[in-house]
Amino acid sequence: MTLPDHSFYFPGGRTGVLLIHGLTGTPTEMRYLGKGLAAAGHTVYGMQLPGHCGTEADLLRTNWHDWYEGVEAGLEALRPNVDQIFAGGLSMGAVLGLHLAAQRPGALAGLLLYSTTLWYDGWSIPYTRIMLPLLPLVLRLPYGRRYRFREAFPYGIKDERLRQRVLANMLSGASGEAGLPSTPGPSLQELRRLVAVVKRELPRIATPALVVHAREDDVTSLSNVRYLERHLAGPVEMALLEDCYHMITVDRERAEVVRRTCDFLRARSAVAPALAAEPAAGSATGRGS
Repeated sequence: MTLPDHSFYFPGGRTGVLLIHGLTGTPTEMRYLGKGLAAAGHTVYGMQLPGHCGTEADLLRTNWHDWYEGVEAGLEALRPNVDQIFAGGLSMGAVLGLHLAAQRPGALAGLLLYSTTLWYDGWSIPYTRIMLPLLPLVLRLPYGRRYRFREAFPYGIKDERLRQRVLANMLSGASGEAGLPSTPGPSLQELRRLVAVVKRELPRIATPALVVHAREDDVTSLSNVRYLERHLAGPVEMALLEDCYHMITVDRERAEVVRRTCDFLRARSAVAPALAAEPAAGSATGRGS
């Protein structure tokens, strides 16, 4: 089934940025960042992951391999228009960006990792910390596929007015604008499988990375970024935000996220190799990793 296309493309200069939204999310959560990067002269493609921006049933028809293949397709769509590409992702989108860097080590000039989600351990979801390790067992039970992780207050957003608007869209069924109100258990399990692969890949990812995270992230604590610092093989530039929660690309410090990202792109573009240096893409999809 073909889902409505909520992706966006902003033409610009010869530095390209591929933006990847999170699990059950939508390209809309990356649009402000995309506009800011385009205003700075970059070419930006905010892609839509397979199975997203539709119904829960649409999401359940896909797995993490499908999501990653969508990222590969996004990279290939952007390549002809630019000389170098940075991949940026929010939450699970950051994890997919890391997997892309592992599978295509010559393809990226840098990584932009926003609110990276290796595990759910934020202050707003203590119940989920207990449930996620048990998820494989729960999914084998008769009712397992009916398990849902429903987002709770503050829904990743510190700005109260924005939170109310996003919540209204989410509950109205406007999944293309605000995503789904809950995450099905099987999709959470797919994220866990992706994370397990990426954690093994981190020591060989040498791509320079900008890591941006909120100190008060309600979904994923700073332990996620500390893990990245310890295990990534390449240089890591850290930016910690003081006045927002998990959805840093739309929350109160979204302009600071744009500024930090533009500074990183400017610094890394001067030393990054051109796309021509990468071998032919072949058919790498990450399956069997």
